[in-house]
Amino acid sequence: MDKNFPARLKGFAYKKKYGQNFIYDEKLLARIVQSADVSGDDTVVEIGCGAGTLTREIAKRASYVIGYEIDSSLKPILAGTLAGVENAEIIFKDFMRVRIDEMEKGLKSYKVVANLPYYITTPLIMKFVENSAKCVSLTVMVQEEVARRLCAEANTPDYGAITAAIALRGVCRITERVGRENFTPAPNVDSAVVRIDLCGKRLDVEDIAMYKRVVQAAFGSRRKTMENNLVNSFSLTREQAKEALFLCGAAEGARGETLTPEQFARLSHIMKKYCNGRS
Repeated sequence: MDKNFPARLKGFAYKKKYGQNFIYDEKLLARIVQSADVSGDDTVVEIGCGAGTLTREIAKRASYVIGYEIDSSLKPILAGTLAGVENAEIIFKDFMRVRIDEMEKGLKSYKVVANLPYYITTPLIMKFVENSAKCVSLTVMVQEEVARRLCAEANTPDYGAITAAIALRGVCRITERVGRENFTPAPNVDSAVVRIDLCGKRLDVEDIAMYKRVVQAAFGSRRKTMENNLVNSFSLTREQAKEALFLCGAAEGARGETLTPEQFARLSHIMKKYCNGRS
């Protein structure tokens, strides 16, 4: 970091409402960018630029960086950190109010690399997973607990609806765990870097809305068996619910968290046939 960096931050009031926990360790920043496989051909979108330390590191490797920052009081700090960086622009706007399709106009493909504000982690990730047509991958710093949920395997305590939702388009893995002491100010929890590689359609799902209904039924009442959840959520007979679970390869008496995303996909096909048969 340049020698004037500490002086620019002197007196800056970190805003808890924006989840401002900045990273200044250059080696850690470099590892985040490296884990995203950023190259000279890549356009990178960053959300929550903070003091610009990650932005600057991304710009060393990327073709171009488009950063979004909600806190306009960071303008002078970002201007100093990014002085001389010609391949980065900062847009001062709340990214949750940005339409993905509008943002993607003029872009071919891009990667997201960010130290995400914790309070928008899940909705922001799902914004890309559900709406992006051109995002190749997301490499993001999140709370370690959230990271475990995003990347969980079926039949584990952390596996849930968010895991199954990401599995529709993405393959998720934790690339690094990061202790709270690496942030300023230090949060109350440890973090992890997660990489989500996106494809147009990872699972064989015809009706995404039905897939979501099946997942919601599975995790809406985790203590109940999947058979009971199907009966209650889809008004199936007990025999139909048993047959549906048999056809998707689920064990008798299975609970929702034991089904893999692939089984949810097969079950969504079956539920669609049952529902169409009643119409």
